[in-house]
Amino acid sequence: MTPVRIILLALINLPLLLAACTEPGTYPVSGEECGPEDPVLELDASDCPAGSAL
Repeated sequence: MTPVRIILLALINLPLLLAACTEPGTYPVSGEECGPEDPVLELDASDCPAGSAL
């Protein structure tokens, strides 16, 4: 495996590893505490267009 490929794989996997290291009840990226008035709690799967995760 070339060094460039190793670096590329590390950069791709870094966000996944960092997201796994969050406290329960906090957002993974910002680290802010989740609250009962967060607007994301009102979201439903129907609010997201099909294929938006691509």
